[in-house]
Amino acid sequence: MADSPLRVWKERDDKLLRLRLARPKANIVDAQMIAALDAAYAAAEGDAKLRAVLLDAEGSHFSFGASVEEHLPATVEAMLRGLHALVLRMLACPVPTLVAIRGQCLGGGLEVAAAGHLLFAAPEAKLGQPEIVLGVFPPFASCILPERLPRAAAEDLLLSGRSIDGKEAHRLGLVNAVADDPEAAALAYFDAHLARHSAASLRLGTAAARYDMVERVRHKLGELERRYLGTLMKTHDALEGLAAFLEKRPPRWEDR
Repeated sequence: MADSPLRVWKERDDKLLRLRLARPKANIVDAQMIAALDAAYAAAEGDAKLRAVLLDAEGSHFSFGASVEEHLPATVEAMLRGLHALVLRMLACPVPTLVAIRGQCLGGGLEVAAAGHLLFAAPEAKLGQPEIVLGVFPPFASCILPERLPRAAAEDLLLSGRSIDGKEAHRLGLVNAVADDPEAAALAYFDAHLARHSAASLRLGTAAARYDMVERVRHKLGELERRYLGTLMKTHDALEGLAAFLEKRPPRWEDR
């Protein structure tokens, strides 16, 4: 569809599913983008010939993150549950996801990317979880970053809200490779290391590699979602931080 936020096609004799976020420059992970990605992954689960998914984005940036407007009280529960259902589906998908990252990959955008298996980033890419700056925290990133990074590095990103470039992300182990053209690097990896495998064996191996991690994250995410909706979103400062961002002003924290 012309108005779809996601481009979907196949390559490599239908062995590779291409997914491209298609709302540049921000490629916001809003309800429509989440629904489109979820539908694409649901279809991928049943495609017996598929060896991998390659997720990238149109424009100069992977994603500025989730919709701040959808974090407001009227929509936050539906948004959060939709996003969490998507990333859990990606996390447990038996088809490995390669992610190519350029420019900014922040907040909900990094959560989607980190649910993938192998990440390829441009050296100047900016990856971060800035939610704390808005007075909130990212439930899924709080689960997945400690799985992908040393705990000290994960806590640094989650508590400071700072961004790191592709080179630092590679040094820390968040991304697998740094390349000036991350899409080409991901395609080369697929051609060299995945395309020749049995799709059935690759599915079983992918699921096996993540079995315990998926269960840990699923359990922890359920608890953090409850804390986000039941405690965080009842604080003054969470609502103040979101309002300040939308009103383009500094937040006025009351520490409550």
